[in-house]
Amino acid sequence: MSEQKGDFGLIGLAVMGQNLILNAADHGFTVVAYNRTVSKVDHFLENEAKGKSIIGAHSIEDLCSKLKRPRRIMLLVKAGNPVDQFIDQLVPHLEEGDIIIDGGNSHFPDTNRRYADLKKKGILFVGSGVSGGEEGARYGPSLMPGGAKEAWPHIKDIFQSIAAKADGEPCCDWVGDAGAGHYVKMVHNGIEYGDMQLICEAYDLMKRVGGLNDKEISDVFAEWNKGELDSFLIEITRDILAYNDTDGTPIVEKILDTAGQKGTGKWTAINALDLGMPVTLIGEAVFARCLSALKTERERASTLLNGPEITPVSKEDRPQFIADLMQALYASKIISYAQGFMLIREAAKEYGWELNFPSIALMWRGGCIIRSVFLGEITAAYRNNPNLENLLFYPFFQDAIHKAQSGWRKTIATAVTSGIPTPAFSTALSFYDGYRSKKLPANLLQAQRDYFGAHTFQILPEFATEDRKVGDSIHVNWTGHGGNVSASTYQA
Repeated sequence: MSEQKGDFGLIGLAVMGQNLILNAADHGFTVVAYNRTVSKVDHFLENEAKGKSIIGAHSIEDLCSKLKRPRRIMLLVKAGNPVDQFIDQLVPHLEEGDIIIDGGNSHFPDTNRRYADLKKKGILFVGSGVSGGEEGARYGPSLMPGGAKEAWPHIKDIFQSIAAKADGEPCCDWVGDAGAGHYVKMVHNGIEYGDMQLICEAYDLMKRVGGLNDKEISDVFAEWNKGELDSFLIEITRDILAYNDTDGTPIVEKILDTAGQKGTGKWTAINALDLGMPVTLIGEAVFARCLSALKTERERASTLLNGPEITPVSKEDRPQFIADLMQALYASKIISYAQGFMLIREAAKEYGWELNFPSIALMWRGGCIIRSVFLGEITAAYRNNPNLENLLFYPFFQDAIHKAQSGWRKTIATAVTSGIPTPAFSTALSFYDGYRSKKLPANLLQAQRDYFGAHTFQILPEFATEDRKVGDSIHVNWTGHGGNVSASTYQA
């Protein structure tokens, strides 16, 4: 057996893997690198890794033999079968207490399964969200580890050393059991979908109603990035809109308007439906991408279906229009994060996870795609009250929403009267108005369900009687010739 000297092993030498290895080496750790195409290992050692505390391995057995105990091995490979295949190859060469970390974008049910399977074999499994792209991996990503808690003391130093820092604190902490780490990364990606869609709607309104060109819109984003909207996505949008092609025209206008997606936003929306949580903004962001993909149909519809003429705002009214739009973006962003944390809270109850909410917000403050100044307030909210029911109940966010409301509503009204789609802005406001409504028309809906399907309803406390108690499942013979037997009990 070779001398055991590696602190950390990493499988997968694509850009993310290479950058994470270089990051760990910069922080004083000795890393053992392996890739299924072994020639990549030698090329990496001869080039980017030359002179650094990085050791090459030419087989799984070789990798395992070069690591200190407990062995800490991270997989940065494509999600799905490749993860299972590498785990199967690793297990024969591992001992009880060794640690396998999946740093890919795995779906959390897969992580739950792997965690349970490896636990039976005495292997500690960690599923860790990794966010920040290539640059984050190299200089400080956001890391969201969850799984076998016994593994945390053995990987904490490495993870918190290589993670991004926000106000001196590492953007990495233990998330929770089993698939909790990958779950939190999934919701992070869902929020990312929402943030991107909101920014795109603001861009569209500035272009079509504001009458601004791309450079002017870039300048607006640059200004917004100095205040409460300061974030990575606003920053890169500023840069994209200012970037000209070789012919001197904005390259963004040459890009086909059909959006791709890898699935994490869809997973978030599906999970929200499974848990009965109204995470409407992420859902609309996913559907907006789906609608964008219907390019041929949209082109045909544009010649057949009419709508209102767009009247651009005057130059005199433009500053107020932009100020209102900023408030709409800010308020909608607050709603998106409130919905995301509602979903995480419900998942913790459903899956029996003990989650650290202040740490989750802190993990997203730096290194990741949704990093923003805004997340500092979310961290503060949960540190002040770890059991906070909803971010909208925290004074900072209450005040922000109240101040933004006028501009938010005016912006959406302008979009509607101009015939410009704003699914994310609109659903955010609809959720807000629904959430603050003491009474919703679901009473009529439940009556309809009872009328056609005898699904029963419950009575309001003030109308309870001896025959109709609060909580009873009640069925009415609405037509006089229906039956009195209910189809099922009441399901809200």
